[in-house]
Amino acid sequence: MAVASSLLCSSGRLVTPFRLRFWELAGYKRIAWLSLSIHRSYTSNTSNSSSDQSSSGLERYKDLQKYFYRRLKATYHRFSNIPDYSVVCGHHHVYFIESDGIYRMDKRERDLEPEQVLNLGQVSGGEEESGLMNGEKKKQRFQWSVQRIRLSPQEKHLAATLKTSHREAPRCVVVRLERRISPHLDPPHIILTLDKVFTFEWATDETLFYTTLEGLRCSRVFRLDLTCSGSRITSVYEETQPDVFVEVALSRDRQILSINCNSRSSSEVMLIDTTTTNLEPFLVQPRQLNLLYHIEHWRKRLIILANTGPGQEYQVVQAPPSEPSMDSWVSLLAPGPGTVFKDMDVVADHCVLAARTLANELVLIVVPLAHPKKAYTVQLPSWACAIETKKAGLADQRKVLEFLISSPVHPPLPFCLYPEDGLLLSGTEDRSSPENQGNYTTTRFEACSQDGTLVPVTLFHAVPVEGLRQAPLLAHVYGAYGRDLHMEFSPEKRLLLEQGWALAYCHIRGGGERGLSWQRQGREEGKQKGVEDLQACLHRIFSSGVSSPSLTALTACSAGAVPVGALCNRQPHMMRAVTLQAPFLDVLGTMEDPSLPLTLEDREEWGDPVENPKHRLSITSYCPLHNITPQHYPSMLLTAYRGDARVPLAGVLKYTEQLKKAIHTHFIMNPKSAPNIVLNIQPGANHLGPEDFEVTLEEEALNLAFLYSELGLDPPRSQRKRKR
Repeated sequence: MAVASSLLCSSGRLVTPFRLRFWELAGYKRIAWLSLSIHRSYTSNTSNSSSDQSSSGLERYKDLQKYFYRRLKATYHRFSNIPDYSVVCGHHHVYFIESDGIYRMDKRERDLEPEQVLNLGQVSGGEEESGLMNGEKKKQRFQWSVQRIRLSPQEKHLAATLKTSHREAPRCVVVRLERRISPHLDPPHIILTLDKVFTFEWATDETLFYTTLEGLRCSRVFRLDLTCSGSRITSVYEETQPDVFVEVALSRDRQILSINCNSRSSSEVMLIDTTTTNLEPFLVQPRQLNLLYHIEHWRKRLIILANTGPGQEYQVVQAPPSEPSMDSWVSLLAPGPGTVFKDMDVVADHCVLAARTLANELVLIVVPLAHPKKAYTVQLPSWACAIETKKAGLADQRKVLEFLISSPVHPPLPFCLYPEDGLLLSGTEDRSSPENQGNYTTTRFEACSQDGTLVPVTLFHAVPVEGLRQAPLLAHVYGAYGRDLHMEFSPEKRLLLEQGWALAYCHIRGGGERGLSWQRQGREEGKQKGVEDLQACLHRIFSSGVSSPSLTALTACSAGAVPVGALCNRQPHMMRAVTLQAPFLDVLGTMEDPSLPLTLEDREEWGDPVENPKHRLSITSYCPLHNITPQHYPSMLLTAYRGDARVPLAGVLKYTEQLKKAIHTHFIMNPKSAPNIVLNIQPGANHLGPEDFEVTLEEEALNLAFLYSELGLDPPRSQRKRKR
């Protein structure tokens, strides 16, 4: 399911690659999750000099970091065979990714060796000048990694986007797929290379539609036609609004290709019927303020997820393609009280909705499209926090939805839903055994915020709540752009839980956990509410007998640093330590500068302090950088990336400098042990962190070393198995 996420239309969002059911084709899956090659395969020099480490405060954690590196590596290895859908299924072949390229295996002849169809060594542009050494230009080599794969309808061509760590824009390569006599022959040559491609879909075997990334924004759609004499590229659409993000997508039945033009508060969609020859786009509904919608297709009908339901929340409507505008929309299903629709998929004659209940639990709602009043709810395990569905393969016409569910501490479990029969089956193997899942408790409760709003909290723990008073606590928060907290499985979180930690996830306003209204309450002048929500969540956790401020750490990334930084300014005694990744801390300075990449696009989220005095007053009241004051702050580990265009390094440096000055001023007057403010600057342009697996482990190990050191905890020791 990738519907609602596309409506958020941020240039920073992730796109999930094709997936495949692991228990059917495990023999084809040659790469373990441990290697993470689909996301983690570039090489770069990330080491700091010893002097840099010493001056930044990293040196004191070095020994403990090495220890946790080993523990994390062992933990990742334990879960190296968890299921995923990283394999792509064609009519006759299964495609998978290795560190050196893309391979395929013939489903009809399973004994044959894998055949390489893309060799990353053939891709040019993998090096870049990185400065001078001894008067000569120095070049640094960057390895490409495969980001996404798309197969043409009859499996004649393959298109794939490739990424490196040193730049934002991916590169797209097109390969002609031909049957080869021997897999030992050289792989097919790349017939075409396209730069800065972000989203792309095949309409036919010879026609590819794609968007291009300029800076952090997609505004143009192109059409590539492959001909006998070569290729032809034509412009299809260009968006003029600076806050609109454009992408292309394909319906599950592959009959409709959509051009989605989304801002944070409006949608405009054009459709292309891939069953016709002209492939000309037509408009569904013109852009309208506060109208968001996404299109799927079923039996020559448009199935639309639109925020035209009660309270401007999402509901399911339908319309004929001949009259697709809003005047023709007919409601099929609106959410019940307290329920919000999060995502949508169409499987055979049913619409399957991922939804959250008032208790913040994840459920599936199945709507028979011919009889929508017979909709029913499918309960999922109570610990389920994240769902990932399998993208339909080229030959997949079955009436089944395959998906994985997980939580931060529960590895993915595969399920099959047969909507027509109302049957939900689990596809567990040894690797998904109860031992692997662990005997952990998921507790959901609410905290009462300052204005009386009830804020959901999800708590993971290994012992009953009554035994958590002395447990260290790691609290997670985000609260921006209508996005839910990231709650997919994390081996690092699992390790902490196994060592007696409690893990809290605070679903504050500004996020999307309770629907679009939850987002609207926490944006622009409502940003203060997110800070108040976080404070209320911590107070509720402590009053429930879980942990204490001296054993509590907060963690956040990107925009999640705003409520954390604001709370540190207001109530620094509520936590002992903080870890922030790619932190957004200078809200006022960023939103005052229209030359920065996301300032114009983000005005609907943070406000416009230049033109709107109320917005300026609101931002100045909570901006982490502009509210630093001499006091006893918690210790902080800030990890930033030199080439990050979404969160410029200058803002992080300025925040760190001012924070250290304020702490120094405070401790001159109040001599005692000062907190540690540690800045970890890493190379690369990836806002989401390192892609290399080893570098990822080093960064996570440093986080754990920092947390254990600053909370005064003894490092865990491995439990040795007794000899029989």
